[in-house]
Amino acid sequence: MTSIEHITLEVADTAAAERFYAEAFGLGDLLRFREAAEPSTGFRGFTLSIIVSQPADVHAFVDAAIAAGATVLKPVSSSLWGVGGSVQAPDGTIWKVATSGKKDTRPARKKADSVVLLVGADDVKASKRFYVERGLTVGKSFGSYVDFALTGSPIGFGLYKRAALAKDAGVPVEGSGSHRIQVGWDGAAGTDPDGFAWTTAGVSSGAAS
Repeated sequence: MTSIEHITLEVADTAAAERFYAEAFGLGDLLRFREAAEPSTGFRGFTLSIIVSQPADVHAFVDAAIAAGATVLKPVSSSLWGVGGSVQAPDGTIWKVATSGKKDTRPARKKADSVVLLVGADDVKASKRFYVERGLTVGKSFGSYVDFALTGSPIGFGLYKRAALAKDAGVPVEGSGSHRIQVGWDGAAGTDPDGFAWTTAGVSSGAAS
């Protein structure tokens, strides 16, 4: 069964990143850090999302991230699909916190129901084919969005058209250089059509892509 075990972020200051994420999100072993080795400018082509149960939990995560030093990209707001907002961590990673719930049923708590990696693909169809050929199963697929069914995986995964993902995050689509992320999973190491590096869980392959 395909499973994403952890995400490695390439950052300028690993100690500062560890402090920020402990204070902001508390995701523990799901995140790893190492020193940045390659330049990166603008949108890095991916977002990470924390999915929670109710609106109060969205506010709890976003408020903690801001207090720890994150920058607000999209303030928490309501929409037809639920409640959410996005922030940018000091290392540059874009995080979205969201819920499909419309009402609070208990006091707020910082507990993630799931964490999801969304990769911005230049050609969603080609990237989808790449992952299917490597054993991933499509859960949902429509237009410019693909959600892979990773039952039991600590981290979910999907594809979104790059321009649409940047718009959803609240940033310009332009960007170049390193993605500054590696995906640690239980499959073979490789690089996808958009330049994202996947490594066998527990193994680091040098500079993050």
